[in-house]
Amino acid sequence: MSGLITVFWKELADDFTKWRFIILFALVLAVGVFAIYMDAQYITTAVTETRFVFLQLYTTSGQALPLFIFFLVFFLPIVGIALGFDAINSERNSGTMSRLLSQPIFRDAVINGKFLAGVVTMAIMLVSMVMLVAGIGLSMIGVPPSSEEVIRLMAFLVVSIVYGAFWLGIAILFSIFFRRVATSALASIAVWMFFIFLFAFPFFAQQGQFVLGVMQVSPITLFWQVITILLVPGARTLGQTFQSGVGGIPASPLSLGQSLLTVSPHLVSLIVLTVVCFAISYIRFMREEIRCT
Repeated sequence: MSGLITVFWKELADDFTKWRFIILFALVLAVGVFAIYMDAQYITTAVTETRFVFLQLYTTSGQALPLFIFFLVFFLPIVGIALGFDAINSERNSGTMSRLLSQPIFRDAVINGKFLAGVVTMAIMLVSMVMLVAGIGLSMIGVPPSSEEVIRLMAFLVVSIVYGAFWLGIAILFSIFFRRVATSALASIAVWMFFIFLFAFPFFAQQGQFVLGVMQVSPITLFWQVITILLVPGARTLGQTFQSGVGGIPASPLSLGQSLLTVSPHLVSLIVLTVVCFAISYIRFMREEIRCT
């Protein structure tokens, strides 16, 4: 356990000092905050029209920028990939991995510590973004969130962390399989682009059952389905997107329990994909030969 904690704190400190993470975090944060200001007119109008006003801070659509959540769906994977694509192979190539394992640290503590540090880093980033948007929106609309809205936002944060953890696991997996850092980065981005392409152009699902099956287990599609139902209580299917937030929540929104029950299959699938991805990485790393230099 002591080895795990040591690796965890070391990796956590490294993550927050890497320029690529700082730049990505600043970019995502800036776009999210700017989107809130651009959508001020729509949010103010929603105060007298809907019940779930506070949630619309995250789902209201303006005319110039994509939705805050839509942006998060597309670029949170980039953050996960940036944190994990060189987690193993960079240390292996530089020789620091063999020196690290020569210390009284178990091998599983290394990969577990790296993965846990990446997940905590993304969790801190997501909580900071959601809280900042909430603070800005609260000063704009003057309507505090209800208890149900708070619970829905907390559930959204948990799902977002799992979603980011999947892409972190993908990046670590390729970092173990490929010795070159550039190759692992390109492979991770290729997987992201593949799922983005299927998500952005769903008409390809009509071309065959295989493509339709892939879309059903796509982490991007699963994440979008879950957060649509959590943050837009009136939405019941993927077809009812966040655009319903522009004109207000439908008259009979789902209760919190019904929303959680509706998203549970998609959430379980997303968790299973994340666990399987990390399990493959774990098994491969534990069996890999690392020579001392």
